[in-house]
Amino acid sequence: MNDCIFCKIAAGEIPSKKIFEDDDILAFHDITPQSPVHFLVIPKKHIRNIMELGEGDILLVGRLLNKAQELAVSLGCAEKGARFVINCKADGGQTVDHLHVHVLAGRPLAWPPG
Repeated sequence: MNDCIFCKIAAGEIPSKKIFEDDDILAFHDITPQSPVHFLVIPKKHIRNIMELGEGDILLVGRLLNKAQELAVSLGCAEKGARFVINCKADGGQTVDHLHVHVLAGRPLAWPPG
């Protein structure tokens, strides 16, 4: 997708502070962190949001969540925990139309969210 910022980050056209990358997944620190630990995990394949997942995306999304968990553990979040968030569309708080998982940790997080 030509105008998608996350596709541009995945393609290396926009720099990011990468945590992990393979052929299908990219993880990087959020540019406006909301907690001491705040990173995003995205599929390199452009999927607009979780409502647009297809049958063929099931393994990719499983890997995406697994990688988010692995990275949270590696960044020291296992003992106290973390919040894993997938926003969807405008009312769900999604601001970039590309499926992504936010992982936030390092401080107590309130509920309900904003």
